[in-house]
Parts: sequence; structure tokens; C-alpha cells
Amino acid sequence: MGFEVTDTTDFVQSFQIEGMNVRGRVVHLTDVAERVLGAHGYPDVVSGLVAEALTIAVLLGASLKFNGMLTLQTRSTGSVRMIVADYTSPGIVRACATFDREAVESLGPSASFEDLVGTGSLAITIDPGEDMERYQGVVPLDEDGLAQSAIGYFERSEQIPTAIKVSAAMLSERGQGTGSTWRAGGIMIQNLAALGGTQTVPSDIAEEAWTRASTLFATVDGLELVDPQVESERLLYRLFHEDGVRAFAHQPLEFGCRCSAERVMSVLSRYSREELSDLVESDGMIGATCEFCSTTYRINPDDLTNGEAATP
Repeated sequence: MGFEVTDTTDFVQSFQIEGMNVRGRVVHLTDVAERVLGAHGYPDVVSGLVAEALTIAVLLGASLKFNGMLTLQTRSTGSVRMIVADYTSPGIVRACATFDREAVESLGPSASFEDLVGTGSLAITIDPGEDMERYQGVVPLDEDGLAQSAIGYFERSEQIPTAIKVSAAMLSERGQGTGSTWRAGGIMIQNLAALGGTQTVPSDIAEEAWTRASTLFATVDGLELVDPQVESERLLYRLFHEDGVRAFAHQPLEFGCRCSAERVMSVLSRYSREELSDLVESDGMIGATCEFCSTTYRINPDDLTNGEAATP
């Protein structure tokens, strides 16, 4: 695509349509998307799916009212077997994928979502931490993509009418010749009137308002979500200016990974010495690479018995 990257901010922004019980969020990812994807060298079709998953995780996770974590995870029968994206309050994100490279490449650069994942499930897990109980909702993957699958989650698990659109693309960088970088974006709206509670307008009027908001939302083009020239406020004004829209402050996003030498050693310590011997490389060390950030830890098997820390 021929856009030039001029805005490298990464954020999620909440908004409310005036006169309607309809609220939503907009996400822009540039540096974060490049950090997540650039470390892996995924095929472009896989990178696109991971970027979409990360965007949806932010759209959903930014609604958390506590310091916790939301995890979006797919499991499927196709060549892309699993995608995981985490959002940790107040805006730390990471994501990765497990896939069969040869099988993915055989499908070509225009492979559909259904071709890549086959059949499977989408799980949304909310972990409030502090020994509080986790919540998880699981729905089938929709052949039309991750956004439609997430909509299905709200329809089945939350009973909240929801609309979601996401997009990801490689964009050319100004002054970098043929260089390019990933950018992702998304937008969602929800009909909070469906939650009940204090109802300030009759149900038929609330339904009419949701129909109008949904119709306007449907005009969003995927290019608008990744074009750096289309600021979030500009997009919201185009969509909802006739009704009035209140856009709140940007909430910054950044990449962060929870991996550590201690975590890796804790996992390896669960294995027997016989099992660990199969992991030892020619230099006598065990190499363990984080699937999220690609940091490789070199661990001496002998250190697993005395608790000494490994170093990346």
C-alpha cells in the first residue's frame, strides 16, 4: 500500500455517541505492531492474523475496570494452529502464533482465513489476578475472520450487540526507500442499552439508535483503520458527527513480555533429568526461546538443581 507513516503513536481511545447508549473504542498500532511482528519473521498472512488478534485483544481488554489481563487465544486444525494475544492493564501487549510454515506458504499470499485456520475455537480469558477467579468464554471460530469470531463471543457469552472491524497492512516508511513497517487498527461499538438497568429511552428508540449507529459503522473501510493520515478523531467525526460523538483521551500502548530466566527455569525444573538431557545442545546448555519476544535464554542444566538464575 502506498501510505506513508507519519504518526507512530500507539493507543486505544474510547468514545461515546451522544444521545445513544452506544460506546466504542478505536485502536491504532504502529511501533507496537512492528515490535511484535518484526521479531519473528512470520509469513505476511500470519503476521496479518497476529496483528488483527492483537488489535482485538486491545479493543476488548481496554474495557477492564481493574488491573488484570485479557488473553485472546485461537486453537484450530489448520496450518495456523494457534494465535495468542495478551492485553495487560493499563496497556501492555504482546502476541505470537504457532503454525506450519511450509503449509502456510503452500496456500499462497492470498489465503483466506478459513484456509489458514480450518476449524477451531476462540477463547477469551479474563484474569483479574490477586488469586481472584478467572473467567473464560469459548466460541467457534467464524470462517469470516477473527473480528466476526469476537462478535460471536459477545453474542453468545455476553449478549451485548457488538460490531468490530480490524485491519492490518504493511506500509512504506517516509525516507526509507522501499522499506516498510506493519500498522494495524480497529474500531468497535457496543449497544449498552442491551444490558438493561436504568433505561432513559423506550426500547424501540434505543433499538433504532443502535440500527443507525451500526449502519454508519458499516461504512468504515479497512484502509481508514491503517491509513496514518486518518486520525481517530477524524474517523469518528466522519461516522457520527450528525449525532455528535465524544472522544476521550488516548490511552498509550506498549509492548511488554513477562518472560524471565526464572520463569524458564521454573518450567524446566518440572522435567526429569532424562527428559532434560534431550534438550541439551552441543555446548552443554539448554536454549529456550520465548515465543512472544524471541529472547533466547541459555541455561546450564546443573543450575536447575540449585536455583541459580540463567541470563538471556
